[in-house]
Amino acid sequence: MKVFKFGGASVKDAAAIRNLADIISKSDLPLIIVVSAFGKTTNALEEVVNSKYEGQGNPSLLLKKILDYHLSVIDGLGLKDDEMIRLLHGTYNKVNDYLLNNDAVDYDREYDQVVSAGELWSSRIIASWLIKEGHKCKWVDIRKVMITDRRFRDANILWSESEARVKSVFGDAETGLFLTQGFIGGVEDDLTTTLGREGSDYTAAVIANMVNASEVQVWKDVPGVLNADPKWLDDAVVLEYLDYKEAVEMSFSGAKVIHPKTIKPLHNKGIPMIVRSFLDSGSRGTLIIGEPGEINLPVFIRKQDQILISILSRDFSFAIGDNISRILSLFYDYGIKANMVQASAVSVAICADDDGRRIRKLISELEKDYRVVYNTGVEMLTIRQYTPEAIKKVCGNREMLVEQKTRRTVQIVVKMI
Repeated sequence: MKVFKFGGASVKDAAAIRNLADIISKSDLPLIIVVSAFGKTTNALEEVVNSKYEGQGNPSLLLKKILDYHLSVIDGLGLKDDEMIRLLHGTYNKVNDYLLNNDAVDYDREYDQVVSAGELWSSRIIASWLIKEGHKCKWVDIRKVMITDRRFRDANILWSESEARVKSVFGDAETGLFLTQGFIGGVEDDLTTTLGREGSDYTAAVIANMVNASEVQVWKDVPGVLNADPKWLDDAVVLEYLDYKEAVEMSFSGAKVIHPKTIKPLHNKGIPMIVRSFLDSGSRGTLIIGEPGEINLPVFIRKQDQILISILSRDFSFAIGDNISRILSLFYDYGIKANMVQASAVSVAICADDDGRRIRKLISELEKDYRVVYNTGVEMLTIRQYTPEAIKKVCGNREMLVEQKTRRTVQIVVKMI
């Protein structure tokens, strides 16, 4: 059995869905397909949640526009699946009722109930198209299978409960085609959770682990894993091969092609991952597997929309480790990953994603005991296998705020001059 994952760009419209069906038609069964929301739907649904919480605009109207976009894709495919269309409207009504009838008191919980609609809609439409094309496709609601804790927006999978359900739903079929959602999960009381942005890769890897899949193929709008984002550096080249360790290092540093949690479930079972282009399905892509190998060129990773928070002691007590432990615990409690940490005798500097709402709450909490200053609008640049020329290439017109070096990796927080 194989697991295929298709991201938002690969299912953004009717033409993309037809292309997905062509790829599936050339693949052996059994096969599990994990799909993301269409295009930029997740971003649009985030705006719906923010509209309610900020009291600006009309969240119901924004939600209706997103539904209409999906209905236009249905028209573009010529689908006449009345049951599927009723299910889409049913999900829309459920989410809209939730927006109208729940007080805006728990942003993370409400976020998951609203944003998860994207994967539910996209997967229903794609399953209907595959059935129309003659595939015996079974749609699976992953919320009934992938059970999580209640850590909304960054839920942890409850492994034993989920594995039993995954094996029951997917594992026994000798042949078959299954289609389900990435990014989302569920708790026992019928609430939806999400696994963190770009979490569909992780869903695919977890399912592959639980069913002992032979491989995972991740279909992207790039020809594989590159040594830089081609939208940033136009001389980026494809890395034909990565070992698990290098893939983890790259993803943790911010490489967008792979979700940071994806590799561990694959490594635990020795399952290879292939990152391929849905625009050129005949290309080899990048193979990620266990055997160690060497990369002989620099790999550039850029994380934008960062905030550099400097936390300073009021009484010269940072030489004592308890303060640092407490600070990092607060980051975890607020669901914020510390992308880089640098400590001195009397201060700690932490670079993190600037998501606005949670960061500001965290800063307010830190200010109760520490002096806090911060820089917004900064970038964190990571160079694996760095050289002086590589550093100069990406930092030439930027001010370096923080720099950390090891033998193979340099990380630099920068801002434009």
